[in-house]
Amino acid sequence: MKTKRKMYLDRKPLEEILPAFLEAVRIPDPIPTERVSIPDALGRITGESVLAEVSSPHYHGAAMDGVAVEAAATVDASESHPLELRLGPQVAYVDTGDPLPAETDSVVIIENVQPLDGDRIEILSAVRPWQHVRTLGEDLVASQLILPPGHRIRPYDIGVLLAGGLTEVSVRRKPRVVILPTGTELVQPGQALEPGDIIEFNSRILGAFVREWGAEWVPHPIVPDDPDALLEAVRAALAENDVVVVNAGSSAGEEDYTVHVFETVGEVIQHGVALAPGQPAIFAHAEGKPLLGCPGFPVSGVVIFNEFVRPLLGRLMGVAPPSGPRVRAEVGRKLPSRLGLLEHVRVKVGTVNGRTIALPLPRASSLTTSMAEADGVVRVPRNVEGLGKGAEVEVELFRGAEDIGRNILLAGSHDLALDLLGVTLAERVPGASLSKAPMGSLDGLLALKGGEAHLTGCHLLDPDSGAYNFPAVAEHFPPGEMALVNFVYRRQGLLVPRGNPLGIAGIADLAREDVRFVNRQRGAGTRILLDHRLEKMGIDPDSIQGYDRVVTTHMAVAAAVASGAADVGLGVLSAARVLDLDFLPVGWERYDLAAPRASLESSLLGPLFDILNHAAYREKVLSLGGYQVHHMGDVLESDPGPPPETE
Repeated sequence: MKTKRKMYLDRKPLEEILPAFLEAVRIPDPIPTERVSIPDALGRITGESVLAEVSSPHYHGAAMDGVAVEAAATVDASESHPLELRLGPQVAYVDTGDPLPAETDSVVIIENVQPLDGDRIEILSAVRPWQHVRTLGEDLVASQLILPPGHRIRPYDIGVLLAGGLTEVSVRRKPRVVILPTGTELVQPGQALEPGDIIEFNSRILGAFVREWGAEWVPHPIVPDDPDALLEAVRAALAENDVVVVNAGSSAGEEDYTVHVFETVGEVIQHGVALAPGQPAIFAHAEGKPLLGCPGFPVSGVVIFNEFVRPLLGRLMGVAPPSGPRVRAEVGRKLPSRLGLLEHVRVKVGTVNGRTIALPLPRASSLTTSMAEADGVVRVPRNVEGLGKGAEVEVELFRGAEDIGRNILLAGSHDLALDLLGVTLAERVPGASLSKAPMGSLDGLLALKGGEAHLTGCHLLDPDSGAYNFPAVAEHFPPGEMALVNFVYRRQGLLVPRGNPLGIAGIADLAREDVRFVNRQRGAGTRILLDHRLEKMGIDPDSIQGYDRVVTTHMAVAAAVASGAADVGLGVLSAARVLDLDFLPVGWERYDLAAPRASLESSLLGPLFDILNHAAYREKVLSLGGYQVHHMGDVLESDPGPPPETE
């Protein structure tokens, strides 16, 4: 198959592409159905009206323990004038659920029955006809409609169907969605990795969405970057499936063949969409079946799936597209966006002082971690150029709305011990969650000041006094409003590859021409510490190769050094240990948690701060290396000074 490089220059908006894409799909009328057993019908879509085959109950039955009677015979009975009756065809003991004897129509509850000798009893109250009786068909009458066509079967419905005498139900066949992962660089999970190999997990993510939305995911082997192999795979997939998705190869690179294959087997509706991430998507059809070229970056693929495959599957199954719960929230900080593109922004969500706050997460389309960490997504319209801090937005939640109230938003500096804190909180308080939004110590304090976070982690050195955190808190908050709770003392140092091949001895070596540095963002405590040391040593930051290259966490610094993208970075010992790097100590620093003093013992934050006083948690932190915990959990009223051990 010959191919020619083709650029996708016409990025149309979603609202133009989606109707055309759906219209090209020929849906059988009626939609094919199949019969399944009732227990297996959960989540399936009814294919026709479902009628009861038997009445429920199918007899007159006792609704209470007692004595079945003819109501007319009890008119004069009361506690002051008990009525004596003799057991027989018209007076009989019954338990709940028993059928009523033919000549009775009511039940006197057992509490109003007094046994006498022999077969005689007294009743202490009169009853109405059919009182304390479940009459035939009270719940369902044979031939009554139980469920209409196009209904998604819920757990409640299972019981009603069984009560109506059914053992099977007709449901619409699940659309078969095949996802073809493409790329010569891909390897299956579990295989040994060589440089350049990429684990194939995209199809598993997208396939999980297919299943969640009620369709059938059809896995497919990896297809190499070869146009003939891809063409053969697509033709075979079209013959056996309802939807064909090609993952990766949708852009305009030399090995992006998807658009050419789609043009060969069918008709391309559109190549390129005004959506970020996800711009290089391809929308096509063949034989009345939809073809979708999905970008290879994980987040891009998920965005395209949510905006196009979700409504497509709803159309194929004849139901409204499934959607998650939604809440209104305020943007916690300025949210830039590109004019002309509908942008999906993943966010952390929590309730702070009665306001629902959404804090944006990093937006790179290759960041799978941001998908797992996010509580929801915000769609920024294509006709606006960003949203200002405090703007009201709608968040489609990935979690239940009830969980948001138990979400603790921690903005500020990142630390590995915080991950342990979040794990411990989840173990001790089911449903509670510590949502961390890394943004640097100073930005974290500003988020706290603006009411966009419950607490912040900070290690801000004041160069003039040498004190940590107190001067910064005093600058931004009224006296006494904020409490500083010590979290850890941690050792900062230079992270270098194992064996220190460049022989870096200290901060002075960062200015060497052969050394590539990776820095932290402005406002980060580590950046402030570095700048303080550089100023004291008289080193111009512009002389450091990589000073302007920034990342937002200690682990990102460690990863840059471990991968060879940088020769050295400033970070904590625990990050060096995780990635097996050498560590050149620079000094100890104090890392505190800042929170409103009034919230320290609240139902939300109290359990979090209690963990800091547990020996088991402290031992876990110490095992990471490079920490001291002798003040952990202390509410600091003044600077306690350096830790016992210092360089």
